[in-house]
Amino acid sequence: MPTLENLFLQFENCKVIDKSILFSQYIPIDLSVSNPELEHIELKNPNDFETFIENFLHKNKAKVAFGGYNEERNLYKSSLIFNDYQQEERNIHIGMDLWVKAGTPVLAALDGSVYGFDYNTGAGNYGPTIVLKHSIENQNFYTLYGHLSIESIEDLEIGTLYKKGQTLATLGDSSVNGGYSPHLHFQIIKNMEDYFSDYPGVCSKKDLNYYLENCPDPNLLLKIQ
Repeated sequence: MPTLENLFLQFENCKVIDKSILFSQYIPIDLSVSNPELEHIELKNPNDFETFIENFLHKNKAKVAFGGYNEERNLYKSSLIFNDYQQEERNIHIGMDLWVKAGTPVLAALDGSVYGFDYNTGAGNYGPTIVLKHSIENQNFYTLYGHLSIESIEDLEIGTLYKKGQTLATLGDSSVNGGYSPHLHFQIIKNMEDYFSDYPGVCSKKDLNYYLENCPDPNLLLKIQ
């Protein structure tokens, strides 16, 4: 049986945000601990961080900034969700972030059904979140869409089917999305374990190998050039 990663290589590229935005309008962004530009940004202030993202997009004449898989960040230091001081710090991002304006349509990456959804509240959390379940060649896996608008989950039902490219949700703003500049957190998950409408999107160095295996690089599926 081919691995999930090998199956993804056979797919045409998938989009998870506004289909009218061309991949030529995407730009990679470095939010890692090694980016000196971030030393002067108040990362815990969503307004300052949103200004930084907007300026970055404007400077590069782009509409979407993307990246973050297996990226060590300082972005989570102010949140107790990632730093409870009893366990190793979680600061390595294991999904892909797509930074774009609030209200932007979010699309289903592939045909799938709603596995779970919830409003994951608290600073640094996902805010409104949807998880889809997919099955390809007898392999089940999941995609998670975090930092959505409240309206995205108001009338949602478990088991609802979505086709690839169908509008699933819209992006939320910092008042509902965990206190971040607007963006989509997109993550592929092989084994959901005991989770239903949530799954760790940031891990510690100690657990990194497990999460990289269980959460493949989203760009295998999206194929952003």
